[in-house]
Amino acid sequence: MKRDLTSIFDLTRDEIYKIFEITRDLKEKQKKGVEHKLLKDRTLAMIFEKPSLRTRVTFETGMTQLGGHAIYLAPADIQLGKREAVKDVAKNLSRWVDIIMARVFSHKTIKELAENADIPVINGLCDLEHPCQILCDLFTVIEKKGDLNKITLAYIGDGNNVCNSFIAASALLDFKLNVATPDGYKPSKEYMKRAKNLKWTDNPIDAVKDADVIYTDVWASMGQEAEAEQRKKIFKSYQLNSKLLKNAQKKDYIIMHCLPAHRGEEITDEVIDGPHSIVFDQAENRLHIQKGIMVFLCKKS
Repeated sequence: MKRDLTSIFDLTRDEIYKIFEITRDLKEKQKKGVEHKLLKDRTLAMIFEKPSLRTRVTFETGMTQLGGHAIYLAPADIQLGKREAVKDVAKNLSRWVDIIMARVFSHKTIKELAENADIPVINGLCDLEHPCQILCDLFTVIEKKGDLNKITLAYIGDGNNVCNSFIAASALLDFKLNVATPDGYKPSKEYMKRAKNLKWTDNPIDAVKDADVIYTDVWASMGQEAEAEQRKKIFKSYQLNSKLLKNAQKKDYIIMHCLPAHRGEEITDEVIDGPHSIVFDQAENRLHIQKGIMVFLCKKS
């Protein structure tokens, strides 16, 4: 039976740790220069409605390192749902390639691709979730801090797709998650109901106090540019800066950001470039985790 990654909830706890195990092995091989062409002659179709640096480069590089090939399909190439129906795109690609990765505006598009494709579909980002990013982040946290069940992660900022995926992961893996957002910008209510170890607050100071990991993301996501100026005012007190971080009681905390960062808005230069920041280790692991995801899905399918 073919498997997809449209949401963190598509996986079980054991499957997430299996992906981490595969990723650890692939990363070690890549660092040692050991060939690992587990997807030799396979082809990945990469559908982009939204542009990206990390998603495109890491998936394309990852597929090359695994012995396969990646095809970049720009927004103008397909025009999902406009030039051609989403289900028809899914059915066509299923005849030609082995995996689909899609970075799109709507979760509905991801679901429709998955429902109509005979091959694995990976959510490279949508409005509801960013599962590859969160699997990358949790893999990175394990590298730096060890057991997820012994850490507290604080997410500060907008209750967006990244935040939703963290909540989904917390529901499955049961790590402690503090979320601080303004009241009108909470994450998905449905997701929040499913997490037992989640604490929401509108006070970022409360969220960072007992945190081992302090995480932020942009205040206005792609497609929300019209709200950017208003959001800057609303989220001003949620900036990761030295003043806020003085409230962190654990002095070995680490700082994470999924990038791209709007320096001077959600995070200061001092913090993102400081000794606690691991954002570029985190960014590197997008390559390794996505290789792990592709190998896992192809084996399962």
